[in-house]
Amino acid sequence: MEHNGGSLGSLILVVSISFIIPVLLYQLRLRVVPVVVAEIFAGLVIGRSGFNLVGDDPWVELLSLLGFIYLMFLSGLEIDFSSFTKQKGGKKRKYEPLTAAAVIFLGIFILSGILSWLLVAAGFIDRVFLTTLIIGTISLGVVVPVLKERKLLATDLGQTLLLVTVLADFFTMILLSFYVSFLSKSMSKMLLLLLFFFLITFIYMFVKRFASGKAFQVLEEGSIQFGTRFIFTLIMVIVFISERLGVENILGAFLAGVIVSLIKPKKEFVHQLESFGYGFLIPIFFVMVGAKLELKYLFADYKILLSIPLLLIVMFVAKLVPLILLKKWYNWRDVISSAILLSSKLSLVIAAATLALDLHLISESFHGALILVAILSCLIFPILFNKLAPKQQNKKISISIIGLNHISLPVAQDLSHETVYNIRIFTKASSERKEMDIQPSSLLNIYHLQQMNEAALKERQAFEADILVIATMDDAFNASLAKEVKAQYNGRILVRIESPELQSDMVHYGFEVFSTLYAARTVLRALIDSPGALKLLSEDEGMIFEVTIQHLPYRTTYLRQLPGLEHILILRIYRGQSFIIPHGNTEIRLGDRLLISGSAEQVDFFRSLVTS
Repeated sequence: MEHNGGSLGSLILVVSISFIIPVLLYQLRLRVVPVVVAEIFAGLVIGRSGFNLVGDDPWVELLSLLGFIYLMFLSGLEIDFSSFTKQKGGKKRKYEPLTAAAVIFLGIFILSGILSWLLVAAGFIDRVFLTTLIIGTISLGVVVPVLKERKLLATDLGQTLLLVTVLADFFTMILLSFYVSFLSKSMSKMLLLLLFFFLITFIYMFVKRFASGKAFQVLEEGSIQFGTRFIFTLIMVIVFISERLGVENILGAFLAGVIVSLIKPKKEFVHQLESFGYGFLIPIFFVMVGAKLELKYLFADYKILLSIPLLLIVMFVAKLVPLILLKKWYNWRDVISSAILLSSKLSLVIAAATLALDLHLISESFHGALILVAILSCLIFPILFNKLAPKQQNKKISISIIGLNHISLPVAQDLSHETVYNIRIFTKASSERKEMDIQPSSLLNIYHLQQMNEAALKERQAFEADILVIATMDDAFNASLAKEVKAQYNGRILVRIESPELQSDMVHYGFEVFSTLYAARTVLRALIDSPGALKLLSEDEGMIFEVTIQHLPYRTTYLRQLPGLEHILILRIYRGQSFIIPHGNTEIRLGDRLLISGSAEQVDFFRSLVTS
C-alpha cells in the first residue's frame, strides 16, 4: 500500500523495532539500559549510519513528528506543581526544599552560562545561550524514576532534587522559545509569543472550569473515553495556535501538558495517556532520531569528537558547584551523587538539538554530538548515582494517638510490636489513666500534658504524624479538635465518636469515624454470621492490611505478575468507589488498593515492592 510516494514498509520496520527492543533488553537482562537509549541505538543500525533501511517516508515522518509533540506533552504533564506548595502537618525541616531548589537552579543557570562562554572562547561552539540551556537542563523522565527506586522522593533531599529538575525542565522550554523568537530579530514575532502565552492562560481557565463541571464528569464516566478525546483535542488546538502564531509546536505541546497537570488528573488516567505515548508514538520518534543521525560527521571534525566528553564533564560541574549549598545539611557523598543524577538529560536536549538543527543554528555534526551526549548521560550518570547514593531505608509510619484509655492503649501496644509503625500517645496528666487496669508497655512513647488542647498538642509536635487518632472519652472534644486540626493537616484523621448523631456530622466533614458501640455490634454480627472471617481478622499471624499500588513492573500488569505474592493472599481490589474480585488475569492499575492477608513482615516486603 502506498501513500503520497511512501510505503508502509518503513513504518512497519520502525514499529517492529520498537516492539523488539524491550523484549531484547528483558531477555538479555539489560534493565540498566533505558529503553529510549536502546531505541536510538536501533535507529542508528537501520538508519543513515547503518544499513539505511529507512528513507524519507511521509508515514514515518508524520508519526515521528506526532511522537515528538506527544513527548513534549508528557514532559509538561510530569511536572507536579503541588511540589511547590508547603506541606501541611509535616515534620520540622532543617531547611525549606523549595527555597534551596530555587537558589540551586539559579546557580546552575549562571554557571552554565559561564561554562558555555568558555567553550565558545575555546572554539568548540558558537552559540552561548543555546549551549547554556542544553548544559543547564535536566531530564525529569530520568530523575523521577531513579528517585522513586531509591525511595528518596519523600525525603527533603529527594524533594530538593525533584524541584530543581522541575524548574530546569520548565524554564528551559520557555527560554528556548524566547531565544528562537529573539533570533528572528522581529518585534512582531516576540509580540505574537506574548499573545500565545495570553491565549494559553485563557485556555487554562476555560479547561479548569470545564473539567470541574458536571457535564465533563458525566461524560468521563461513560464508555466513550471522553477524557482521552478531550486531551488530544486540547493538544491539537494548542499546537495549531502555536504554529499559526509562529511559535514552536513543541512549546505548545509542552504547555498543553502543563495545563493538564494543573487540573490534577487521576493517576489511572495519566497512566493511560503514558501507555499510548510510550507504547506507540514516542518509540517511533526515538528510533527515527537514531535513524537520521550520521556519525561520519562526528569523526570528520576532531573538535566535535572532543566536545562529547567535554560536554559531559561540563554538565556535571554545572550541577556540582551549586549543589555544594546542600553540604550544610548532607555529606559529600550525597552532594556528589546528587550532582551526578542531575547531570542526566534526554528529552529536552534532543528536542533543543532537533529544533536548532531545523533552524540551522547548529551543524549536522554538532547535532549528532548533542544526541550522543544525551544518550551517554542517561547511560552513565544514573548508574553512577545508584552505585554511590546510599539506599533510603523504609520509613516507619508515624501514628499520634490522642487519649490514653482502654480503647486506644491495647491497639497501641499491638502496633508497637510491628516494625512498620512509630507510635506516640498523648494524654492528660491524670484523668484517663485512672480508669485502666492495663499497664502501658515500655515500648510506647507516652506524653503527659497538663492541658489537653490544640496549643499543648502542637507544642509537643503531636500533629507531625502520618496518621492522627483522636480517641479521648469526650465526643465534643474529639469533634472540635478534629475540625480545628483538619485545615493544617494533610494526613489521615481517625476520630472516636460514640454519639450516632455526631457520627453522621463528622462523616459529612470527611473524617474517618469509629466507636465502641459500632465495633461491638459489628463483632457480634460477625460471630453469628461469619466466625471464620472474624478469626482471620483477629489472628496475630495473617492479619489484614491495605496496600495502595504506586509502582508497577510493566505498563500492563496482571495480578499474577506482581512481585512478592508467594506468602500473601489478595482478598479484594478496590478501584475508586468500586471493588473487584481478584483473579490471576485481573489487570492492576496505579492507585488500586489491595486488601491483603499475611504476616506484617511479608506484607511490608510486598508494600516496598509496589510503592517504591
